[in-house]
Amino acid sequence: MKGGELDLVMRDGDILVFIEVKHRTTTRYGHPLETVTYQKQQRLVRAARLYIARGGLSSPCRFDILAITGKPPNLEFDWVKAAFDAF
Repeated sequence: MKGGELDLVMRDGDILVFIEVKHRTTTRYGHPLETVTYQKQQRLVRAARLYIARGGLSSPCRFDILAITGKPPNLEFDWVKAAFDAF
């Protein structure tokens, strides 16, 4: 999508949820959650606004992060709901 990339867009009831997915095989250089910087959050918000505008949508929205660590079959999942706000 021009203007940014959205990993997952889902619905949780009437809430539109934009989910950033990050995977790291180890946490040696930090946890995947740490890679969603303020700048990355701004890009995600910009992409979400474009998605909403193009779709003519009118719905509350939320930004989640799904952090995955490890290698199959030993994966760990951390799902952070409402990880940040649109500013």
